[in-house]
Amino acid sequence: MAAHIRRRLRKGATTTAVAAAAVAALAASQAPAATLADGSAGSGDPKAAGEDTASGEADGAATGNSPYYTDLPPLVTPDKPGSSSNLPAAGRAEAGIPASILAAYKQAEQTVGTTDPSCRLPWQLLAAIGKVESGQARGGRVDANGTASPRILGPALNGQGFALIKDTDGGAYDGDAVHDRAVGPMQFIPSTWASWGQDANGDGRKDPNNIYDAALAAGRYLCANDRDLALAADLDQAVLSYNRSTEYLRTVRSWFSYYQRGTHEIPDGTGTLPSIPSTPTPSPRPGGGSGSSVTPSPSPSPSKPGGKPSPGPSKPGGGGSTSPTPKPPTPKPTPPSETFGSLENAGTGPLRATAGQEFDERVSVLARNAVGAPLAKVPVTFTVTGGTGTLFAGGKKTVTVRTGTDGTATAPKLQAGEKAGEFTVTAVAGTGRPRTLTYAATVTARQADAIARTDEKALVAAPGEKFADAVTVKATYKDAAAAGVAVTATMVKDPLGVIDNDKGPYFKDAKGKPVRTLTTLTTDADGQLRLPEIFADDDEGTYLLRLTTEGGASVVIKLTVEAPEETTPEEPAPGETNAPEPTETPAGTKP
Repeated sequence: MAAHIRRRLRKGATTTAVAAAAVAALAASQAPAATLADGSAGSGDPKAAGEDTASGEADGAATGNSPYYTDLPPLVTPDKPGSSSNLPAAGRAEAGIPASILAAYKQAEQTVGTTDPSCRLPWQLLAAIGKVESGQARGGRVDANGTASPRILGPALNGQGFALIKDTDGGAYDGDAVHDRAVGPMQFIPSTWASWGQDANGDGRKDPNNIYDAALAAGRYLCANDRDLALAADLDQAVLSYNRSTEYLRTVRSWFSYYQRGTHEIPDGTGTLPSIPSTPTPSPRPGGGSGSSVTPSPSPSPSKPGGKPSPGPSKPGGGGSTSPTPKPPTPKPTPPSETFGSLENAGTGPLRATAGQEFDERVSVLARNAVGAPLAKVPVTFTVTGGTGTLFAGGKKTVTVRTGTDGTATAPKLQAGEKAGEFTVTAVAGTGRPRTLTYAATVTARQADAIARTDEKALVAAPGEKFADAVTVKATYKDAAAAGVAVTATMVKDPLGVIDNDKGPYFKDAKGKPVRTLTTLTTDADGQLRLPEIFADDDEGTYLLRLTTEGGASVVIKLTVEAPEETTPEEPAPGETNAPEPTETPAGTKP
């Protein structure tokens, strides 16, 4: 901490002179590139800088663990706490961010927030890294398109005080065909840019020297491996993946906190130039990488009785202390072409079917990678939830399908259950922070568009008696038998069946009590329904029975209650009597 305070005190006297000298030198030279630090400026053991890696990256870091600026924020925080919208248009240069640079950071936050919302990337983190890596593109010295002019290059990573990274791009990005250099405002080494480069300004090029392209690439890189940057541990891992140095992390964290307190926009080219580069003598640390951390010396082994302490670590199994156990290296971020970004609806239409029927529509999703392109071979799990009895084809409630080359995965067809109601289909994909889509679906009751009696026989009963003939009807849908259709039977007063009747014929419930409405009726496999017995009360007259189906079909049936006609004996003809004729008595019997 004392060293940092001394730097701040020293900086107050030197910043103006350094800035003026740097601008004058750049203007006078008209050089095509401006380096951040001289590759030979520092001392130390070149071997400690890092090993030559076949991939071209030092320990997988975005910058190849290149030098960075260690200037710390002022001791006084910005004028007002809170968001930048609450701050004045002008203020301290340290708190201000050049207009194009600030716009690029905010655009990157919005873009990543759309494709990977669960990452929760804050633009202030990009600003902190941009400050440490290039002093906000050397104080905002960019052209109208956001491209640094001249371009920003780090020192050659030739192993002389820095990591040794041989050329990976033929000099295409950094102009060096022998060794790689960190390039642009966000200081990507070419091999990392080849995987993570973006075209955020829509000019058809992925240019690491363009702040819009570089800021979006940095945002996607920081969000790799399913990180949630609202979590402190994930944010620290993200920053360390950029440059594997604990001092680098502390410096970025300082600026991140500073910018979160508030900042404001300043004109391009008027930002403060950083003045204190990191010392290019990286030391190996557990997990690899470089930075200002110091490798701890091994503790001396415990002395033997009467002996002297052993100067070095003991052999395995020999007791005493050993060298610190190296931690496994931090995983290298997966390139955006392989990183799961988002899960979207691939055009699934309304999910609606009649009970017992197959859904015409199938659930389909689209997986995209971190840059918004379709992502293949992603397992997507579809699950049916609800009480309708609906299942996927094959009788399964859960199925897993991998996305194809177009990034889409389509679930098997749905078979509606017998119970009407709503249910959901959930699609889940991704590990760490899974992405989820939920689709609402509906099962409607079986329907009929027509219902009619199967015969036309008059239905008559005497008062207090039951109707001798049963009522049988048939429901159809589009001229086909409608099986399993719910039917409601109601005694009504008017031909339209609007007004219920509390007199006349009735049904009986399970306890034998009269009821004049039944709602538990369903047509059979042939679409037919035989009504329960109908009873007449003591009131004579003509009554109506209305039958209504799901789907709106209905029929009104006439019921008649009347007493049977009385029969009278026929009058005898003249000379005839109604007395019975005598019967013959068999012989030998008494009459």
